Amino acid sequence: MVDFEGLEQAAVAAALVTGPTHRLTRCTPRFRDLISVWRPGQEAGIALAGPELRPLLRALDLAGSDRPTPLVTVPQPPWPGGRPEQVLCAVSCTPVDPSEGDADGSVLLLVTPVQSESSSAAARQHVTADRAEDLARYEALLSAVPQVVWRMTADQGETFTLVGRLGETGGGLWNPTGPGFSWMDAVHPKDHEVFAAQWAATARGDALLDAVVRIRQDGEPVRYRYMRIVTVPVLRDGAVAEWIGTVADAEDQWKVRTRDRLLERVSAVSSSDNLSRVFATTAAAVVPDLTDALAIFQLRYPDDADTGVLYASRVRTALAKGVALLGPISEDFALGALSRETIYRRKTQMITFPPGRPPEGLVSDASAAWMARAQATSLALIPIVIDGRTAALAAASSCLGNPPPAQIELGLLEEVLRSVEEPLRRTLELQSLRNTALTLQRSFLVTPPQIRGGELAAVYHPASTTAEIGGDWYDATLLPDGALALSIGDVAGHDLQAATEMTKTSSMLRALAYTAGTDGPAHTLSQLDHVTQGVSTAALVTALHAVLRPTTGHRWQVTLSNAGHPPPLLIPTTGHARHLTGAAAPDLPLCVTPGAARHEGQFDLRDGETLLLYTDGLVERRGTDISESMDQLAHRVAALRSSDHSLAALLQGLLPTAGEAVDDIAVIAFRADRTRHPMA
Repeated sequence: MVDFEGLEQAAVAAALVTGPTHRLTRCTPRFRDLISVWRPGQEAGIALAGPELRPLLRALDLAGSDRPTPLVTVPQPPWPGGRPEQVLCAVSCTPVDPSEGDADGSVLLLVTPVQSESSSAAARQHVTADRAEDLARYEALLSAVPQVVWRMTADQGETFTLVGRLGETGGGLWNPTGPGFSWMDAVHPKDHEVFAAQWAATARGDALLDAVVRIRQDGEPVRYRYMRIVTVPVLRDGAVAEWIGTVADAEDQWKVRTRDRLLERVSAVSSSDNLSRVFATTAAAVVPDLTDALAIFQLRYPDDADTGVLYASRVRTALAKGVALLGPISEDFALGALSRETIYRRKTQMITFPPGRPPEGLVSDASAAWMARAQATSLALIPIVIDGRTAALAAASSCLGNPPPAQIELGLLEEVLRSVEEPLRRTLELQSLRNTALTLQRSFLVTPPQIRGGELAAVYHPASTTAEIGGDWYDATLLPDGALALSIGDVAGHDLQAATEMTKTSSMLRALAYTAGTDGPAHTLSQLDHVTQGVSTAALVTALHAVLRPTTGHRWQVTLSNAGHPPPLLIPTTGHARHLTGAAAPDLPLCVTPGAARHEGQFDLRDGETLLLYTDGLVERRGTDISESMDQLAHRVAALRSSDHSLAALLQGLLPTAGEAVDDIAVIAFRADRTRHPMA
């Protein structure tokens, strides 16, 4: 609670403002003298409306934030001779809990003159002159807010505690006095650069230094505590005569604000279905705020639990600037003893050690070698537990000789990692489901048979996202009369049901093609349409079915029928590749209309030419029209063909780079080649 009587006796310019509009509820006589335009009951936006008082209004808006409040110039009433007076003041805005009025959003406003344009003694009567006056002025301040007031010589060589004692704030702070002492000796190494820049700006008169930094605790060379330091230079004749400031505990303030900021960063993964993205976002959120290096490992448990060996795959890492890169690890990376203990106990463990010298036997050889290069001083292992079992392990290290994390930082790191457990659970479930579906799909994707007078190649490429499980397939079957049946299709949907319907549809098409006899592909697709509408739950199926028969002159006669599928691509030996939109004009997809008409197209495939069948995932790109993507595919094929690729290499060259595929891709191609297993 604010002791206004003590503040009035100390002649401090203090005021209590409440609410988001900063309504003035009470002030000391000195405050009324200094800022006479602001009367009790007025809101700051009204009383301080003039441009000359706008900096003071801004200082109020910054109250309770991490940003420093400025030095402001307060205009005074005209002197008897008519000359206006400008007084440079340091402004301190501290959230408080008052004894009366609206406590919500209350701020104690302290305004301290530090310099006047006038050189007269009257204009500088409120500037701190000696230690005795400081003590009298700020004794009341300590009763208003929990902080320590100190004074420092201009060269930062000697510090005096005016009110309170640093050892009584924050559980005991390192507070040496005497010549040679600098604030930087007490500040955490990772805060040096920012704190030094803020101090220099304050020395120039640009702003009031108001910073939350880590200060070393008394008797503990590697333990620090978050403190709020507010200080201003006291100027005499334009030069810094001394410094005066406050130190207050800021552990809770730092934790609340940092927690909110970090959890907001990782909130994006709550809807993610990609394991790598979940870990990448989490790692990037906490480095370098909480740790210098973070590696997240997905665990692989052995089939034989008695072996005691655990393997892991490093999914994502994040490193602070200047930290040595982690070396590559194999898929059978064996974890060290400390990791195994953490995984089975499901409890965070941390070890500290001299820079670059972790204890022998607790970590793997690869980890120990990296810690030496990174000059690590600590290792914290945090289990990520799903349904009572450790599913992943986070390893955090302080590096570059920096002190180990404080308990408050380690606790916050644990909280951030716990926040991703639910999206991680969902992602792992989707990954397991997808692996099951992919295994099912691949079990029905046949190895292309050897063909006399031709070459076959096929490839299946799953989508980049873990959530998508497609119904794509391809098939190649040698028919009883020596012809070759090729088919490719896609069952609508992206789940395990779509993959299951795909296996039924592709199996039925293979059987119908094998027993078709002299009936053509259109008849086969009509039969498939009739059967699937009777026994399948698929909502829509696209398919392209072709029968290739060898003829004289080293040619193949191709007859095909298209049920709503992307047209095949004909790749000649020379000239442009072209999509067969005429010979393979699409009819309706399967499972749409009973008895839908099916048509056929026919053409010859000459020696050296290639027929390419593909699903729409090969030509689907975010933000690109499908016709444009089909043209790009034709140009890409021509470029690969000119490089004299094998058929299998050509198909691999057509696949998108990692992370680009938006849907599963199935491709099968046939090249007429009289040099391979010549036709009889």
